[in-house]
Amino acid sequence: MIRIHRVELPVDLSGQLHDRTSRLRDSGADCPAARTAWKSATTTRTRLTQHLTAMAVGVRRCMYCGDGLGTDIDHFEPLAEAPLRAFDWPNHLLACSHCNSHQKRELFPRDADGGPLLVDPSAEDPYEHLELALSTGTYTGLTLRGDTTIKVFGLNRRDLERGRAAAFIRTVSMLRDHARLRQSGDTKEEALEVATSLLDQPFADVLYAMLRYRDLPGAAQVLRGHEVVAALADPALHFWS
Repeated sequence: MIRIHRVELPVDLSGQLHDRTSRLRDSGADCPAARTAWKSATTTRTRLTQHLTAMAVGVRRCMYCGDGLGTDIDHFEPLAEAPLRAFDWPNHLLACSHCNSHQKRELFPRDADGGPLLVDPSAEDPYEHLELALSTGTYTGLTLRGDTTIKVFGLNRRDLERGRAAAFIRTVSMLRDHARLRQSGDTKEEALEVATSLLDQPFADVLYAMLRYRDLPGAAQVLRGHEVVAALADPALHFWS
């Protein structure tokens, strides 16, 4: 899971969401009514999906696991908890069907004060709550919210761990190629192609973690070489900023 930056919606679409929310509020809509209204808003959902896709890192990747294709609009705070947030733009994230329908579903754990225990990647940096072991592809929670997020979204499913570990090996190799290409004056375009491929591949959280770790003590050992650390300095790879 990585930091996602929410885009500003066009004025007309934002107005549509506001109007739909007002109608739900005025009618005192409960969860079933909100769900019906959401499902009937086909054009609105299509437009929202387009903007969420633009926000997603890589090729339309799930904003939770970073692997599956983002096919669903997930209500971060589920309609069962907050029916009036059905058309609330900050409550929409792009998810794969597995994370949305099989992992998170209607789960929304809260702490003793009622605050959410899930990390919202569009509102905060997940790495304040999560740490990724690059060699194993395993997440560790740094906080209670991190632990809960790992559990609810199944971030340590075996297939995801193996995918991240493999992505780390690929990323190291590609960064070494990237470094060599940047040093050669005649291959800058090829270097840019490698950088673009790095950003488009699944498990962008691996590259994100490497970028976060590059300035830490012992980074060369963790990231497998000073050449890799140097390659990570390329601004073209800093996709979260």
